Amino acid sequence: MRKKIYLLQSTFVIPFYKKLRNKYFHIALGMVLTMQFSLVSGQGINDHQLWDDLVNSYVDKNGFVDYQGFIDDSVRLGNYLQVLSQNHPSESWSTNEQMAYWINAYNAFTIKLIVDYYPLNGIKEIGSKIQVPFVNTPWDIKFIFIGDSKYDLNNIEHKILRKQFDDPRVHFALVCASMSCPKLRQEAYTASKLDEQLQEQTVQFLLDSSRNEIDPERPRLSKIFSWYKGDFTKEGSLVEWLNQYLDTPIRSKAKVSFQRYDWGLNDQARIR
Repeated sequence: MRKKIYLLQSTFVIPFYKKLRNKYFHIALGMVLTMQFSLVSGQGINDHQLWDDLVNSYVDKNGFVDYQGFIDDSVRLGNYLQVLSQNHPSESWSTNEQMAYWINAYNAFTIKLIVDYYPLNGIKEIGSKIQVPFVNTPWDIKFIFIGDSKYDLNNIEHKILRKQFDDPRVHFALVCASMSCPKLRQEAYTASKLDEQLQEQTVQFLLDSSRNEIDPERPRLSKIFSWYKGDFTKEGSLVEWLNQYLDTPIRSKAKVSFQRYDWGLNDQARIR
């Protein structure tokens, strides 16, 4: 396989580079990378380097996104989305390979949706003024083509990630481009590090005082814990689930309330 990829690079990359000027090189490179990924589909995409490079460039340490940067670098974003589109997960992939793929796909296609409508104040400005959940919201727009299938963001979150993998920590990896969402990670999710990454995202989200106020008696939690309470209470109470990740536990009879969700865009331009 390595010999085939080396031959592919020698045959296509170098001639493309010699014949095309710099402004076209990223397009040529994206084509070759897509071809390379096509060679290894069926074994799982273990290297999400294109997405890793993008989020490292356009997401800051606080999870705010430089959407204008993504717009200016639309060729590389398009190349990564094309890689995803041409490599639908198969049953031969490991659970972690599939889960990492779908998390990265959700986040990358969310960025794509935002940049297509940018500038805007929040994701809910996209689409109808009167929005019905699972009918005509931004998460119901079927703009995602992967293999022979057509998806919306709700399909990926609810029918694939929540239903097939049953890991509540995924809620802290999916980023809906809003201020109250979890922070967008500055690296791609990968199969080899997935458990560590999900664990870190969960702890960071819980201890982020702008999203959760952890108090032993009166915790004020993110609405995520209200909307998806069933995901967190399959083997016990919500408080029991939370206490797995807290140094100072919440009392079993604590009065739990939920914060208002801020749907404002998680845009670096808002905080400059």
